[in-house]
Amino acid sequence: MSETSQYKAAGVDIDAGNEAVRRIRGLARATFTPGVLSDIGSFGGLFRVPGGIEAPVLVASADGVGTKLKLAFMANRHDTVGADLVNHCVNDILVQGAAPLFFMDYLATGRLLPAVAESIVAGMAAACRENGCALLGGETAEMPGFYAAGEYDLAGFIVGVVERARIIDGRGIVPGDVLVGLPSSGLHTNGYSLARYVAFERLALDIDAVVPELGTTVADAFLVTHRSYLAPIQALLPEGRLKGLAHITGGGITENLPRVLPPGVRAAVDLRAWQVPALFHWLESAGGLGRDEMLRTFNMGIGLVAVVAAEDVTGVLAALSRAGEPDAVVIGEIERADGEPVVTYRS
Repeated sequence: MSETSQYKAAGVDIDAGNEAVRRIRGLARATFTPGVLSDIGSFGGLFRVPGGIEAPVLVASADGVGTKLKLAFMANRHDTVGADLVNHCVNDILVQGAAPLFFMDYLATGRLLPAVAESIVAGMAAACRENGCALLGGETAEMPGFYAAGEYDLAGFIVGVVERARIIDGRGIVPGDVLVGLPSSGLHTNGYSLARYVAFERLALDIDAVVPELGTTVADAFLVTHRSYLAPIQALLPEGRLKGLAHITGGGITENLPRVLPPGVRAAVDLRAWQVPALFHWLESAGGLGRDEMLRTFNMGIGLVAVVAAEDVTGVLAALSRAGEPDAVVIGEIERADGEPVVTYRS
């Protein structure tokens, strides 16, 4: 037996890896922007820092898709999780005012299937194009014996840029400021361990089971793509009216909104201000979950919260509507408080 075939027998297929790269190369190249200075296959990706920005500051973030991947495995759908990853990372740097420059990924699996890798990267590439950033490169690792058959892990790394004077850091937030919520598209990429427990253990549903309360299957409800907020928020960034932005991810509004608040204030959120989507009501009822747990686990239909001055609310809502975000809504206000920032709820 040759050395190459022994390596394949051990679980690593170099030919499959080369085929995956061949399929992926064109997808990545289609996302390239003028700042890209290298090609797919280089040891490192090269990107030119854009000109025309006074005191540019690079903003970087890394994240994964979490146990939402389990849904992709069960449903054998792999194109949405790549888009989930890109959009999540875009939102994470957007809240500091940064526009994305480039994205890189890490895909690890026990056995590399070129068609699956292509589907995942196709989702990433589509999201990168929509967000105006380049899929600059990445790594595909085949690690036999490390992952269960048919499973993989996925991580993403993003770099963006913001002018130093335009960084959004929440330091100017004061009592009387207003909270504006932008709707989520579903669970996004958080709370799936609990959601899977409710659907598959407590209710013993199949991935393709239709949920009457939702009018769709479990797979369709759970795999809705995590949306990007770049387009509507980018329209507001030059105006300087955004005092703070919070991406509502793991921990819900309860844990994420305080991250952008300065000492001496708290956020008072009115739960009657928006209509919580049916998916969250179903999980709460079917799982026998308490409201506090729901609010600390899921986004409850609000994926991004902006903090703006009271006198700017009308203009901000109008600008968001013009930018394709007509359902943004006032969900509360900032109040004076002692100690570390927290969220209080009214219902």
